[in-house]
Amino acid sequence: MSFNVQIDGRETTLDVRENGAGREFRLGSGEWRRAQVLEVEPGVFSILLDGRSYEARVENAQDGAGVTIGGRRMRVELQDPRRANRQSAGRRTDGPLQVAAPMPGKIVRFLVARGDEVVAGQGLVVIEAMKMQNELKAARPGLVAAIPVREGETVSAGAVLVVIE
Repeated sequence: MSFNVQIDGRETTLDVRENGAGREFRLGSGEWRRAQVLEVEPGVFSILLDGRSYEARVENAQDGAGVTIGGRRMRVELQDPRRANRQSAGRRTDGPLQVAAPMPGKIVRFLVARGDEVVAGQGLVVIEAMKMQNELKAARPGLVAAIPVREGETVSAGAVLVVIE
């Protein structure tokens, strides 16, 4: 998977792929690196990278996440380009809007219920993917017509999570 990411305001790409018991990643055009990541408690991760162990603390915020590693705090914003395309395509005002999972993940909680009225930018659902919790928001106002999945369910990329009419 490839993502656009901003780290302390600097924009680059992040490529991630599964490889055996761990993941491989690269920032920008750098070398592929292998890492093992384990969530030891909510928001705290143990990372084994190049034979060295790191502790990462992640604090989610509305505009990204604060990540602290070795006493250094960074502001990280992650965007899946497929999500941006779906959101811009869904900005029409007629017909139902299907809010889909940007990547495989687990539904953590819904912030709305069927029948609720929502405004543009309102949080709809929290999905956990790649050890990060992401809040998906309404691209336009409307009425929640359907929620075809349940909390705790694992979904694949593109699965419809909420329908807004």
